Amino acid sequence: MCTLVVAWRVFETAPVCVAANRDESFDRPAAPPSVREGDPAVLAPRDERAGGTWLGYNEAGVLAAITNRWAAGDGDRSRGHLVDEALSARTAVDAAARVDAELEARDYAPFHLLMADDDACRLVENGGTDDPLDGRRTRALAAGVHVVVNVGADGEWFRPPARPDAGRRQADAADRLQETLRPRDGETAADWTARAGDVLADHEFGVCVHGDGFGTRSSSLVRLGDDRVFAFADGPPCRTPYERVDDSM
Repeated sequence: MCTLVVAWRVFETAPVCVAANRDESFDRPAAPPSVREGDPAVLAPRDERAGGTWLGYNEAGVLAAITNRWAAGDGDRSRGHLVDEALSARTAVDAAARVDAELEARDYAPFHLLMADDDACRLVENGGTDDPLDGRRTRALAAGVHVVVNVGADGEWFRPPARPDAGRRQADAADRLQETLRPRDGETAADWTARAGDVLADHEFGVCVHGDGFGTRSSSLVRLGDDRVFAFADGPPCRTPYERVDDSM
């Protein structure tokens, strides 16, 4: 996934609202969201090549989502397994602790991993070998709208040596997203997520990607609170409608 926007504790009826586009190679197979039974049960799509997922939530109300970080570095296994690890927890704080323990046990390529529930929002950032971020860090995010992309989060952008121009463009797009998706007066959680979906589909923001063999494969809109809503577009949101997939959990 390349673009992740979260409105955390902005809306009283839905403390966790997320809008996200996943960019990936067209030949990497994936399954749409479905329930995985367990304790807790999880609703998430699936990477059918390496296992794991890029975004999902569990019946305890914990959401987790990951983006790659454009820095050099290899890992022992797919970063999507970290999302699975986070979703095995019943609180976002415990999810962050489980991920930290997993990172002590195995190496993972650079990433940003967001974990949120009603009470806490954590961002784990794992740096690379050519990265201004030395090692990894975990941040507690404050209430508000946060944007996470491949070059950082919330204005703390870095210029990836392997693709500096693309990094600058992505940082500029992320700044515009954060400004555009500030909540409006009287806006509800449902209004905000619908507007966020329109923004993720708008090519003027540069986050709905169409490339040669690579691009935006899917988009997700999630609200967790009084109601739990997961709308999924199984294709680029500029031409693929969102459909509810939360009826099973």
